Amino acid sequence: MNDGSGYHRKICPSYFLQLRDSDTVVLKSKIVVGKPITRTPILTSSISDMITYPKWTIPESIVKKEILPGLQKDPAYTANKGYSLVDKDGNEIDPYQVNWAKYKEYIPYKVVQGSGDDNALGVLKFNFPNKYSVYLHDTNQRYLFAKSSRALSHGCVRVQAWDSLARYILRNDSLHASNYVPIDSLNSWLETKQKKYIPVRKQIPLFIRYFTCDVNDKGKLVFYEDIYGEDRKIRETVFASK
Repeated sequence: MNDGSGYHRKICPSYFLQLRDSDTVVLKSKIVVGKPITRTPILTSSISDMITYPKWTIPESIVKKEILPGLQKDPAYTANKGYSLVDKDGNEIDPYQVNWAKYKEYIPYKVVQGSGDDNALGVLKFNFPNKYSVYLHDTNQRYLFAKSSRALSHGCVRVQAWDSLARYILRNDSLHASNYVPIDSLNSWLETKQKKYIPVRKQIPLFIRYFTCDVNDKGKLVFYEDIYGEDRKIRETVFASK
């Protein structure tokens, strides 16, 4: 919407990932980011590796808020979600044999979702060093990219064009390293649904940032909804004495 001032106002944030090669945008993709209560963190890192058909070890924060209350209501909760409970020795635990009422803040087990098309991470995961246990990944809920408001995750970033991003990374590796993984290998592992670790030889810098305004392709200033309330915090600090 143009309000006549030369500015453009939008109801929803842009929810986009851009891949830049020098000053050229070579890939743009819709993304899903964290909900306001489980927001995607601001960080700077580099993509270090990729995993095809990954398993998902559910973070402790989600276990505490969702998994444990679910098990306390119904021991079948994890099985119904397609999750397994695994102890420190790698043994699978029968949830019906555990007194869940005695746990308040944690459980002494890992909660794991096996690899496959139904996995929440989809068929490819992009890792990068960070202290938040977040990553970029495909998703088994690709229909969410059709939504205009896409703050829907637990904090990780779901990438619609994950396949194009992965292939760009491998092509870039082929220009800078002799021991790169060929794109044909990636295609084969995805087709045969194999879990494979793919090191990124020429690591791609990653910047996750939060902006509530931007300049569009026509040079117009565009404002977005402040889904994480950052602008409100600034206003309250700057104008606290007003």
